[in-house]
Amino acid sequence: MAAQTHEAHRQTEHRIWDADAETLPRDGIEALQLERLRELVTRVARVPFYRDHFAHREIGPHSIRSLADVRRLPLTTKDDLRRQHPFGFLAVPRKALARIHGSSGTTGRPTFVAYTARDLETWSNLCARFLVAGGLRPEHTAQVAFGYGLFTGGFGLHYGIERVGAAIIPAAAGNTRRQIEIMRDLDPEVLICTPSYALTIADSARELGIDPRSLPIRFGHFGGEPWTEDMRREIEDQLDIAAFNNYGLSEVIGPGVSGECPERTGMHIQEDHFLVECLDPETLEPVPEGEPGELVISTLTREAMPLIRYRTRDIARLYREPCACGRRTARMSRVTGRTDDMLIIRGVNVFPSQIEEALLRVEGTTPHYLIEVSRPGTLDEVHVKVEIRPEIFSDRMDRMQALCERISREINTVAGIRAHVDLVEPRSIERFVGKAKRVLDRRNLGE
Repeated sequence: MAAQTHEAHRQTEHRIWDADAETLPRDGIEALQLERLRELVTRVARVPFYRDHFAHREIGPHSIRSLADVRRLPLTTKDDLRRQHPFGFLAVPRKALARIHGSSGTTGRPTFVAYTARDLETWSNLCARFLVAGGLRPEHTAQVAFGYGLFTGGFGLHYGIERVGAAIIPAAAGNTRRQIEIMRDLDPEVLICTPSYALTIADSARELGIDPRSLPIRFGHFGGEPWTEDMRREIEDQLDIAAFNNYGLSEVIGPGVSGECPERTGMHIQEDHFLVECLDPETLEPVPEGEPGELVISTLTREAMPLIRYRTRDIARLYREPCACGRRTARMSRVTGRTDDMLIIRGVNVFPSQIEEALLRVEGTTPHYLIEVSRPGTLDEVHVKVEIRPEIFSDRMDRMQALCERISREINTVAGIRAHVDLVEPRSIERFVGKAKRVLDRRNLGE
């Protein structure tokens, strides 16, 4: 890691936005969660979906004697939200709403989410927590390269930055050349976007004859899509920054559910506002601490659209041992995949992030790839198109074949499948300003 990035890490030490909440002892956290869980059960009884479940099972606040009793409450899915489209989950009168956002709709019909004024205040404070943990200071300028619209990312982070007191450049998504011009003109220290778009910025800078490491940014806060530790190293090396991970989803609140501190040993969950479980997605039983499972989240303080046990479909791990940074909240690993983007290839469960991990272990490859799955006969076939660096590209077939074989072996080691690897020229795979689309499944499994 370069000197600039080391300096960025040094300056992120020992800064906590809300010490009362973030350093609360474990027993204090759990006592607060229990109190707020009972309040949540009372509040969601106004929502027909939950009212019907509670009446059928004779559930009320009296049913919650410990946090383990959360398992007596019903799970909520995205399909449940869609069936009550658009506002069947409102727990307040429509006149109490201050903002309406929506999910990206990448996995189906978009779902709308609503906020009261108090929800918006909570949201901006939650974003401020992880932004400060990851280096943002009032004297900084942050360039937000997320979309501003129904998507929650741009606005949530915008108001978090504003709460910290830093200056904001609302550059929005896209027009990468303009993003680079803004950076060079206005000298922002902080970049906020998806991790894949950060690499697109680095690629575009090189095309313009600009060394991406010469850009003024020193920190990056990245979210909106799963990304690997190898991609973090790639971003940090290409842009000479310290890259921090954060997590959230529109249905729960948006960004602000969790984020990294300088230790970067997991993302601190804002447990005074969210009760997070980690369940086996098949049995729906809790997994042992540190084992991968599906995150299930209850929104303890949300007013407009509180949710109980929302199935995120995101796969991660939970840890509860104290962190060296002084925060006492539980941490979650980076999201390694989603249950709804998992591919089953000849009986093997495969996540796109595993392919990315394998690619970045091979020198000369880039994090730009496309997975194509087909079934020409009775067996699945996987082709992975991989961009390679310009200096590696060669007209020597033997060298290219050897590189294909190395990549294929690494994919087999990491993901447990055999894939056909096709090397393609730099910049030949489509770039995305939002969530990157990595998979093209041609098997027609629904037919």
